[in-house]
Amino acid sequence: MSTTTYAVKGMTCGHCVQAVSTEVGKVPGVTDVRVDLEAGAVTVTSDGPADEQAVAVAVDEAGYEVVGLRA
Repeated sequence: MSTTTYAVKGMTCGHCVQAVSTEVGKVPGVTDVRVDLEAGAVTVTSDGPADEQAVAVAVDEAGYEVVGLRA
């Protein structure tokens, strides 16, 4: 298992949480998605190392932007 936290710009409400969770959850290997609106963060748990490009594309599909990784 692998967990990666991404900094995401533009999320402000419950709809944002649902949209990002749904799109990122479709990325192959992803087993859990947690969105923290206050921190502007999305934590992705996956079977192996997450495909960062696929996660960024999924976040973009939801209407937001990955701006980096969080420690």
